[in-house]
Amino acid sequence: MSEAKTGRRLLALKEIFLRDTDEYNQLSIKELVEKLKIEIPDCSADGKTVKRYMQTLRATGFDIIENVGKYGELFYSHQERLFESYQLRLLIDSILSARFITEEEKKNIVKNVKKLTSKHMAKTLPDPIVYQQSINQDYQLIKLHIDKIHEAISNNKMITFQYGDFDLHKQFQLRHQGKNYQIKPIALIWESDFYYLIGEDINQSEENNPRNYRLDRMRNIIVTENRFVKKQQDISSYVHNSFHMFSGEEQWITLQFILNQAVLNGVIDKFGVDSDIKKGDNNTFILKAKAKQSVGLKGWILGWGSYVKVLSPPSLVEEINEEIKKMAAAYKK
Repeated sequence: MSEAKTGRRLLALKEIFLRDTDEYNQLSIKELVEKLKIEIPDCSADGKTVKRYMQTLRATGFDIIENVGKYGELFYSHQERLFESYQLRLLIDSILSARFITEEEKKNIVKNVKKLTSKHMAKTLPDPIVYQQSINQDYQLIKLHIDKIHEAISNNKMITFQYGDFDLHKQFQLRHQGKNYQIKPIALIWESDFYYLIGEDINQSEENNPRNYRLDRMRNIIVTENRFVKKQQDISSYVHNSFHMFSGEEQWITLQFILNQAVLNGVIDKFGVDSDIKKGDNNTFILKAKAKQSVGLKGWILGWGSYVKVLSPPSLVEEINEEIKKMAAAYKK
C-alpha cells in the first residue's frame, strides 16, 4: 500500500476518534472499520489493519483509551481535548452574548468552536437560535479594526483614525470636522457589549490619558510607521474605575446606601469583594472608592434612586442634586 493511502487512512481514523468518541462514547473495532469505510469508500481495511493504525497513532502521541465491555468486547475512545466542556460553554456563551457580533457570524463561530469536541458533546453546547438578535450592523468594519489595532499593539506602532456618532436621523457624523486622532494603542477590551481601544492621545496631557474609543465609532484606521515605547500601565484599574467606559477625572467618592441585600450585591458586583465597605448608622452601609466622575458614574448612582446618597466629593453631590432637580422638573405638569 502506498504511503499516501496509509496516511489518508490514518488521518481519517484520527478524525473519527476526535469526532465520534469522548469519555462517554466509545467504538468497537467493527464500528471503527465501518466508519473508516464510510470516510474512505474504497478502503479495504479490516480489524487487524485498524489496530495497526491505532498503534501508529499512539506512537505519534495521540492517546487512545481501551476499555473492556460487558461481554469482553474491546472498545476504544479518544478523551483528551484542548478544552474542557465547561470551557467551551464559557467561550460560546461569551460569543452569543456579544451584541456587536452579527447573528450569522455567531453561528459560524459557534459551529467552529463545537468542532473542538466530539459531536456528542457538541450537542450539549448552547445554540445560537435561543439568543437575542445583534444590534450592531458594522461588524465587518469592527473585524477589520480589530486586526489593524492588534497589529499596531503588537508592533508598538501609532495609529490614526476618525471618530464619530450617529445623529437623530441615524446618520453617522464625524466629530471635530473629521480630524484625525493620533493614538498610541495600549489594549483592546470587551466591556458592556462593546469593543474598546484603550490608548494615549498624543495631543492630550498625561492626566487626561489613557483614553478609550469604541471600535464601532472609529473610521479610516491607519497603522502608521511611527513607533512608540510601551510603558507599564495598570489597565485593569483604569477599566474598573471607568464606569461604562466614560472618561472623566478620577477621584475618591463616598456613598451611603440603605442596607438592602440587592443593593449590597449590586455594589459588590461593581466594585468587587475587596472594596472598602463599612456598616453605617441607621441600617446603612458606606462605600469609599476611587472612580471617574463621569456621566456613567452619575447614571449608575441615580439608578439606585433613594437607596443611595452621595456624601463626597462636594462637586459630585452638587451634580447629583442638579440632575435630580432636572428630573423632577421634567415630570411637572
